Amino acid sequence: MPKPRSQQISLTDTPNYHICSRTVRKAFLCGVDKETGVSYEHRRSWIEKRIFQLAQVFAIDICAHAVMNNHLHLVLHVESEQVENWTTLEVLTRWHKLFKGTHLTVKFQQEQPLTQFELEMVEDTVQVYKQRLIDISWFMRSLNEPIARQANKEDKCTGHFWEGRFKSQALLDDAALLSCMAYVDLNPVRAGIAPTPEQSSFTSIQLRIKAAIKGEQPKALLPFTDNEHQEKTAGISFSLKDYLTLVDETGRVMREDKRGAINAKTAEILSRLHISDESWLKLTTNFEGMFTGAVGTAEHLCEFTEQVGLKRAHGIANAQACLNSA
Repeated sequence: MPKPRSQQISLTDTPNYHICSRTVRKAFLCGVDKETGVSYEHRRSWIEKRIFQLAQVFAIDICAHAVMNNHLHLVLHVESEQVENWTTLEVLTRWHKLFKGTHLTVKFQQEQPLTQFELEMVEDTVQVYKQRLIDISWFMRSLNEPIARQANKEDKCTGHFWEGRFKSQALLDDAALLSCMAYVDLNPVRAGIAPTPEQSSFTSIQLRIKAAIKGEQPKALLPFTDNEHQEKTAGISFSLKDYLTLVDETGRVMREDKRGAINAKTAEILSRLHISDESWLKLTTNFEGMFTGAVGTAEHLCEFTEQVGLKRAHGIANAQACLNSA
């Protein structure tokens, strides 16, 4: 039986989550239908555009994404503290980009006069909106529903397009986050859809590589901060260069099917994450198979399990084998 979201998502434990959403059987998200020859490749741009649009509205950043033929992967970072600094007007401006709001919230945004009682009602509504703007379920609802409607309209059909629930995995530490990002970024290479990460269209890794060539980082994605621990620096506390090296080398090993053939430079980067080259290849090849729920060291898994009220921690053996600190 699927676990309730309250036992999968705990922002007090981690802001980072791996999300996977799949279409129902025989429904095409993207790709080409081999039976009919119909191409659905144009839908990839629909999805990527919508993902980045939502990231501009929600207090949720995109760490990694990959749009596949019948599913999509996201690695999300929730900025739960960010919403507390938003003014009432900013919250409403963001919300109204996606939803109609209420009669009173529209009047407030348009600077129409309101009574004290009406202003209090607006403030109560804003508190609700703030919680929704850090809610992954609302983020996925805002992503999947418009795409489903657009796809069904194009296919001239009705009914479910997505499976009822998206999969969510809490990423409890840096090693879990980075290995999951690499797993997502290498999806097209692993599936044989693209020969290299830089040729993997509609993925975060392609965007990062293109920007890195110019000495930049893509604005649409949460940046790497190169281990900068500054309060005002929001980002992934790891070297972008090291991450790109990891993904490139791992992609080469996958293409050439040379298990364990990680070079010395890459192995040195992994050692800083306390992950062996063998464990890294297992994680980036079979991340979802190894962990059905939260991901992190055995210690972090036990803490998370207690926090969300689960009876036992799943994945302890794989955590001890692959992610425990050396």
